[in-house]
Amino acid sequence: MTAAAPHLGWFGIVRLGLVQTALGAVVVLTTSTLNRVMVVELALPAMLPGALVAFHYAVQILRPRLGYGSDVGGRRTPWIIGGMGALALGGATAAMATAWMDSDTTAGVLLAMFAFLLIGLGVGASGTSLLVLLAKRVAPTRRAAAATIVWVMMIAGFVVTAGVAGHFLDPYSPMRLVQVTTVVSALAFALTLVAVANVEGPRISVAETGSESRSEPVKTPFKLALTQVWQESEARRFTIFVFVSMLAYSAQDLILEPFAGTVFGLTPGQSTQLAGLQHGGVLVGMLAVGVAASGRRARMLRTWAIGGCLASAVALICLAAGGFSAPQFPLRPAVFGLGVANGAFAVAAIGSMMALAGQGRERREGIRMGLWGAAQAMAFGLGGFLGTVAIDVTRMLLDSPASAYAIVFTAEAVLFLVSALLALRVGGARDRSSVQNLNIQPTVLFAEGTKQ
Repeated sequence: MTAAAPHLGWFGIVRLGLVQTALGAVVVLTTSTLNRVMVVELALPAMLPGALVAFHYAVQILRPRLGYGSDVGGRRTPWIIGGMGALALGGATAAMATAWMDSDTTAGVLLAMFAFLLIGLGVGASGTSLLVLLAKRVAPTRRAAAATIVWVMMIAGFVVTAGVAGHFLDPYSPMRLVQVTTVVSALAFALTLVAVANVEGPRISVAETGSESRSEPVKTPFKLALTQVWQESEARRFTIFVFVSMLAYSAQDLILEPFAGTVFGLTPGQSTQLAGLQHGGVLVGMLAVGVAASGRRARMLRTWAIGGCLASAVALICLAAGGFSAPQFPLRPAVFGLGVANGAFAVAAIGSMMALAGQGRERREGIRMGLWGAAQAMAFGLGGFLGTVAIDVTRMLLDSPASAYAIVFTAEAVLFLVSALLALRVGGARDRSSVQNLNIQPTVLFAEGTKQ
């Protein structure tokens, strides 16, 4: 029997975090820069980039199938590399499609749809397999810190790419857009190749693990494998938790800056700075949980997830009430506090994903992670849309903008409260046979490393 691969050290975790950096570098150009070019330089309807971004989220409903592919093959590295290849190709193609819209809008939009299909598939394949690899190779005591590292490195990819690419995009021209995006995509793919080289190690067969009695046949059909995972109470409960919590998390994104401008009278520059303050709070929350839930305190991750959801609900209620006392209400501290709460909950949720991915039937880690990734993608695609629709509807019905935003923020707070209740059920009592099959104690199901 061959020994299991050793846990990754900090250097190995940082190397895998570079994959998230590469992923973030391509995504920020396709969802932010190209968005602006379509709306401002090309004077196209804002709903066009919005629909393309929503489409790339919709494609990620295929994450469970992509995760199943890596389960069958027994290795995650080829799926990470293949996914980043699709993402890089999609990013470069999206830039070409945007440039083509300047002369032929219809042809450009059709090419953009193909590009965002590749982007969705690439993010789904690489992101899912990366998290599974981290879940399998990171020690339980380091999962919170690992989740913080990889997500901070993804944010670094956003920041660095936005700054550097923004510099080289001026003065703007369609050709320059294509060149910059293509170079960033190529560098992201090259960085991925370096990051994953020899990290996973050789494939370990079922026979080598000595776990034949606990393992399912490799060729189990996808539909049956997915059904088996959905029948696992922990996986099902956590899927629902991810969807509801991420729905609440994403619903605030597109309405916070309009709220600051409409109710508090902030200028576009001031509201942008406010968004930056919120993201700074998210970073602080992530770092705090990464430190606080490491080592022997890894079992506190469920507490951090619940606490982050409750704190997010409180912050949203404060914003809802604060709109009625604008401009005296301390908006900036409240928004920063919301960011800290969001960051704490997000890292705790990601750490929980890593812990729970291996709980249940063997050779189903990719499907579980894919299921949770699909729930997150669906929630993000739906949350931003529902948040803006809710504001439009409430503002049509109410004369006071503060009242309209208060209703929507309160609804989001309720979703976070529901998420906290759902998190309480994750890691609860399991049926006796499942505990025996897993050969673990029920008290550590959620806690052992218990979101990206």
